[in-house]
Amino acid sequence: MGKAKLSFFGLGYVGTVYSAGFASKGFKVTGFDTDKDKLKMLDKGAPPIHEPGLEELMRECKAKGTLRITDNPDDAVSNSDITFITVGTPSKEDGSIDLKHVVEASNTIGGALKGKGAWHLIVVKSTVTPGTTEKIVRRTVEKASGKKTPEDYGLAVNPEFLREGSAIEDFMKPDRIIIGANDEKSRKMLEEIYSEFDCPKILTNPKTAELIKYVNNAFLAMKVSFINMIANLCQEIPGCDVDVVARGIGLDRRIGEQFLRAGAGWGGSCLPKDLKALKNFSRKIGVNLPLIEATLKINDKQPLTMIKLTKKKIGNLKNRRVAVLGLSFKPDTDDMREAVSIKIVNKLIDEGAEVTVYDPAAMKNAKKIFQEKVIYAPSTIECLKDAECALIVTEWSEFKELTPEDFIEHMKNPVVIDGRRIFNPETYASKLEFEAIGLRAE
Repeated sequence: MGKAKLSFFGLGYVGTVYSAGFASKGFKVTGFDTDKDKLKMLDKGAPPIHEPGLEELMRECKAKGTLRITDNPDDAVSNSDITFITVGTPSKEDGSIDLKHVVEASNTIGGALKGKGAWHLIVVKSTVTPGTTEKIVRRTVEKASGKKTPEDYGLAVNPEFLREGSAIEDFMKPDRIIIGANDEKSRKMLEEIYSEFDCPKILTNPKTAELIKYVNNAFLAMKVSFINMIANLCQEIPGCDVDVVARGIGLDRRIGEQFLRAGAGWGGSCLPKDLKALKNFSRKIGVNLPLIEATLKINDKQPLTMIKLTKKKIGNLKNRRVAVLGLSFKPDTDDMREAVSIKIVNKLIDEGAEVTVYDPAAMKNAKKIFQEKVIYAPSTIECLKDAECALIVTEWSEFKELTPEDFIEHMKNPVVIDGRRIFNPETYASKLEFEAIGLRAE
């Protein structure tokens, strides 16, 4: 028996990366989506997102014939053995998970299954709260298809742990693979497609698999919020540097160094919505998660530390020109979902500042958010020109290459607020006005 044929319903971040990833390993992959503009891009081998290495991988797979794109759900299901649901699960206004895309995908897949005789496996890779797969997905698929699991089709959960900016590497070399299934056939089928991945495989039930994803993201967010809390403490103690504190505790093997980088806060498409969804889900079943609530509160206030440091250095912001370097929530992506830059820029605008912004990848998305409220610079240096203060909001590599002389030469008033701790404080503070999150000069 050859490799299983795969289909992915939803070609956003996760669906596109996994489609290209599996296709590069020789699987026949069909990607399905309903967005016509996105499909046109994907059909040419151009992903709708900025992710290092993804476009090259997609073009290679399309040339080899292992990856194809369709807008026909029946085609996608009939030409595959396993269908992954990879649609988005955004937050509702109250923070709870919005499952409309999951329900739509489940209904569409169920309709396509109706006319298929062969046994088929449906895998939920979208991030969903515990019980969603066994209740909502199963119920929707069975109503649309007239079939029952596990006799007629299989149902499993297989969460993703991709980091934007490093997604291809994370696909190729995962830390672990989680497989949640109640029947042996579904479990073995998923084990088989992951057989060549050299990492631990956790075999469990669907609810536990769903919960693992949320707990994973909650712990990472809590770790960042913890060190940001300590950064704010260091800010008030002369001579204290949170970077040294983080290094000191990170070398403890029980703690570890990762996710102890203090800064202006965390954002993105996963951590904010997942923590809100976990908090909301837990409350509905009568469980309070005070650490999760504290993690969210700390992060909500953290971006405003940048404003506090800016006003400390230049005073009233009205009619003052402020340069913001970095808009995406992290480097090597154009993703601005829940980016801390949004809160920072909007607060600067509210304070009356004239704001100039630049990001190597996220300018298109930024224009949708800020519209005509800011000045869009074509480069780092142009963003700095005539500014009275520069804020480092995203740690792009090209910003790390800036020297104190770059700021001195191009700014009206060379003041730098390092919100990502990318510069050597001693070097910068000796040549210009400099503040960094989590550092209080003696």
